[in-house]
Amino acid sequence: MAPPKDVVKIAIQMMGAIPQLIELNQTKPLAAVVKEVCDVWNLGNAEHYALQYVDGQQTYITESNRAEIKNGSILRLTTSPDQEAERLHSGIRSHNLDVKADSLKKLANLSRDITFAQEFINRNGLKQLFLIVEEGNDVGEILAHTLKAFMELMEHDFVSWETLSPAFIKKIVRYVNTGGMDASVQQLSLSILENMVPSSRPLFELVKREVTLDRLLAHLQVTNQQLQLKAMALLIALLLNASDAERRDMMGYLGERSIRQFIHKSIIHASEPMGDEMAHYLYVLQSITLNLLERRMRTPMDPFSQEQRELLQFLRHSAFESESEPSAGTVSAERRRSVCVTDFRKLGFQNYSNPAQDLHRAPPGLLALDNMVYFSRHCPSAYSRFVLENSSRDDKHECPFARSSIQLTLALCEILHVGEPCSETAQAFYLMFFGQDHFFQELFCICIQLQNKTWKEMRATQEDFDKVLQVVREQITRTLSLKPTSLELFKTRVNALNYSEILRLRQTERMHQEETLAVPVLELRERLKPELLELIRQQRLLRLCEGTLFRKISSRRRQDKLWYCRLSPNHKVLHYGDVEQGVQSPPIESLPEKIPVADIKELLVGRECPHMKEKGSGKHNKDVLDLAFSISYDVEEYYLNFIAPTRYEVSLCLGPVGPRSSSGSAVGLVGDLGSLCPFVCFPICERGRRLPLANPVSGGCVAGLVGSVRTDSRKQGGHMAQSLFPGHGGL
Repeated sequence: MAPPKDVVKIAIQMMGAIPQLIELNQTKPLAAVVKEVCDVWNLGNAEHYALQYVDGQQTYITESNRAEIKNGSILRLTTSPDQEAERLHSGIRSHNLDVKADSLKKLANLSRDITFAQEFINRNGLKQLFLIVEEGNDVGEILAHTLKAFMELMEHDFVSWETLSPAFIKKIVRYVNTGGMDASVQQLSLSILENMVPSSRPLFELVKREVTLDRLLAHLQVTNQQLQLKAMALLIALLLNASDAERRDMMGYLGERSIRQFIHKSIIHASEPMGDEMAHYLYVLQSITLNLLERRMRTPMDPFSQEQRELLQFLRHSAFESESEPSAGTVSAERRRSVCVTDFRKLGFQNYSNPAQDLHRAPPGLLALDNMVYFSRHCPSAYSRFVLENSSRDDKHECPFARSSIQLTLALCEILHVGEPCSETAQAFYLMFFGQDHFFQELFCICIQLQNKTWKEMRATQEDFDKVLQVVREQITRTLSLKPTSLELFKTRVNALNYSEILRLRQTERMHQEETLAVPVLELRERLKPELLELIRQQRLLRLCEGTLFRKISSRRRQDKLWYCRLSPNHKVLHYGDVEQGVQSPPIESLPEKIPVADIKELLVGRECPHMKEKGSGKHNKDVLDLAFSISYDVEEYYLNFIAPTRYEVSLCLGPVGPRSSSGSAVGLVGDLGSLCPFVCFPICERGRRLPLANPVSGGCVAGLVGSVRTDSRKQGGHMAQSLFPGHGGL
């Protein structure tokens, strides 16, 4: 029969006696249990004994913690806490150094137990420890045990740190500041000071004044890892408890004294591996350093600040210094203002007539301006190349430097948790942070060039700005997760992680996610898929029937005439014809031209379109090429040529289209959607290759048509046309 739930089976030991195996009834008073155990061993004065765990911290068993005793526990019968406290209190006052040393050593071990600690403190034991330190007669092992016992007793918070005497604190400070002191004594002294700092403002100021930063830096350069750890702990405590102004001054001084180099050489690249506690302190130091940027990050630009306006002008002059600046004596103020507006537009400000408005949002506030100025000063060639290269592009394809810098600064602040409080447990610091001065600014310089590179890989326009920034953010976070040891390695890896690689990783992760879906979810998806595909097909047929208004482009590239094209209600004929200005949706009877859907052979896009191959087509800008598509029909291969109003409208019928990879592939562009489009239902084909009709047209109806697409074999990163009638939104 199982024992009652209030009974546990345990073993009890005592030196020189045969262990007892008993069933401990948890409802019986503990004093009665101890007396029964003493009776078995014929011990009198049972009140002088207590039970204690054999393993672990050898905690005393009390009425408050006895419920933690489990079946199979091994306990020891030992002297009660009050008797032991009295004996050790007497021992530490002994003139016999051996007795004193042994008593202090045992005191340091037993003081971790809260029951014993309370008994010892009640006997005014802390005062005796103070005397040992203040008198200064004991050194070495005795002093180390004294400080260890003091630390353990103070951990229980029975006594306030503010009660420490000035003489005691002075001695502790001297142990820290004296060179050649016993390492264990210095470690314990540093721990005592670390605990004092957050206790009160006067103690913080005392420690900050008496223990200099230079002294702590000296401790960080030793080879003793425990001493390094305690010195770093005190430094972090001082920084965390300092005011913002004090913290800024302290970090400025530490920077001047090259703390980064000390950490990089003596801690990160030490012969012994770094422990978790030191990793946490380095994370906190990194966080404190980055949070120094918070003030600038949360400060919007003041348009009336002369200093800030001069920084904006510096950006302009640095980018366009080769261009002649109109002098005050030769041109009017209006002309000079016009030149400034043009320059700020080329720099990529959205409010180029008043660029300060772009920096009014905080965050990132003035931090974005600081980053732009840093980039222009420390990477002048890259800065000029970025600005001039994009200012010479078509407006829609230029990567705006200022807008990119502002949003990238905000993204970096979020990624690096600038302005967020330190975690109490985190250990995720970046090795490269301590390998580089001005880490945040240098990281920005790498990432702003990455933004321009990714922008070109994605063949992005202004409409794609957020998409590009999302990809860049992913490139940064993925690279940081690899924990590069230096900024140079980060730069190499992040540039290798191009847009094509991001697409590949996304596809791999998506496939892996789908593979891990539960079977019922997969079954439900397959069951719903036909219904959803039919719904999308019907919706897209409706859009084709509504039709779209197009502009004709003359040989002089003038878009001065309009025409309309729509699908017949029975989905078998395309109707099109010229319309007058202001006509939005002409009736199908007013469109004289017709093309039977059964006669349509293929869809062409980009340079493959006949109207893009005409004389002078080499001058077509990239936007026109992206918007151009044609349908080939009849056996004589007649063509109906289109240029959509915008690239966004081109993409609506078959789903969203983002910038393509530099390989020209349209990853995930059609896929299952090939069966969704009621008119242009085509598989993805290789560039420059015509695909024959996969199936005969069913009844001459557009819903049954399966065509092909031919993309531009010479164009890198081109966009595949998505619909003949993009003027209406998709599902």
